[in-house]
Amino acid sequence: MAQGEVLEFEEYVRTRQDALLRSARRLVPDPVDAQDLLQTALVRTYGRWEGIADKRLADAYLRRVMINTRTEWWRARKLEEVPTEQLPDASVDDSTEQHADRALLMDIMKVLAPKQRSVVVLRHWEQMSTEETAAALGMSAGTVKSTLHRALARLREELESRDLDARALERGERERCAA
Repeated sequence: MAQGEVLEFEEYVRTRQDALLRSARRLVPDPVDAQDLLQTALVRTYGRWEGIADKRLADAYLRRVMINTRTEWWRARKLEEVPTEQLPDASVDDSTEQHADRALLMDIMKVLAPKQRSVVVLRHWEQMSTEETAAALGMSAGTVKSTLHRALARLREELESRDLDARALERGERERCAA
């Protein structure tokens, strides 16, 4: 690779590394694995940098390399099985509480206005930055922040209200059983 190409690649990595790391974080849950994924993708891309004719598409190329690398890692993972004299106790996780929490969350999200719901989903479920959320919804970053603040306050109020209602219902049930 020519010296100019090397410098161009270094400059590209320096300016885009934060955005690329955010993309890697969306692909793998562990931050350390995300850094490893990005480094592997950069090494693989470095060897092909000359072949990328339109450097404006370098982000898309790198994201594709990260996706392919993550898939390779997943396929190559080793399932560790250890033979033993006795089988371990099989524990079955009860996901009832998790399903109930999800159902409650989906239900209380209905109290939000559509714009608030969109901001909450993009910021917290999609883990987009404030700027990415603003760009996706066509609003300013300040509007995203204030909308998110009001939406989270409304969700807290709704949860507290439902918690008080549940306590009152439980207290009434106990009084009725005692009578």
